[in-house]
Amino acid sequence: MNNVLNTSLNTLYGMVNESVLVNAKKIKLLVCDVDGVFSDGRIYLGNDGEELKAFHTKDGFGIKALDNSGVAVAVITGRRSTIVANRMAALNVKHIIQGQEDKLPALLTLAKELAISLDEIAYIGDDIPDLPCILRVGLGIAVQDAHPIVLTKADYTTFTRGGFGAVREVCDLIMQCQHSLENATGASI
Repeated sequence: MNNVLNTSLNTLYGMVNESVLVNAKKIKLLVCDVDGVFSDGRIYLGNDGEELKAFHTKDGFGIKALDNSGVAVAVITGRRSTIVANRMAALNVKHIIQGQEDKLPALLTLAKELAISLDEIAYIGDDIPDLPCILRVGLGIAVQDAHPIVLTKADYTTFTRGGFGAVREVCDLIMQCQHSLENATGASI
């Protein structure tokens, strides 16, 4: 076995296996689940049936920076929500796929439409419906508080919980590996 893949390197968030860094260099598309990833997974329902979700501004800045670095972003979610459509539109996410409980067919269609190989895709999720996508892409990612089965199968687990900057962490990781973090964020590192 190659020793390079058994070493760990320091990133902005902590030590990461070098195989993750190698795979992150190739990423052209980040695909995200929404509930439990962009949000903390809780859904607030008002008396009149109004649904509310909280999104973290760190994730929003990360998505904009990643887009500025040339990596495309998509969301695939099992639920349908105007809130999600509005938030993703505000972040300039062009590929918003909602109402897809079986996410893998949507991922495969998206990859084909964008002419991007699965090895060039990172997918971040938190629960069992995300697992088929996590297992098929070049960089399968679980948020820190993901379901235990998902945690054991992912290539990378974030140091940050879903809804509290985990998406930003993944964006930063990809940009750091692709040497575009400073250009995308304007931050001198």
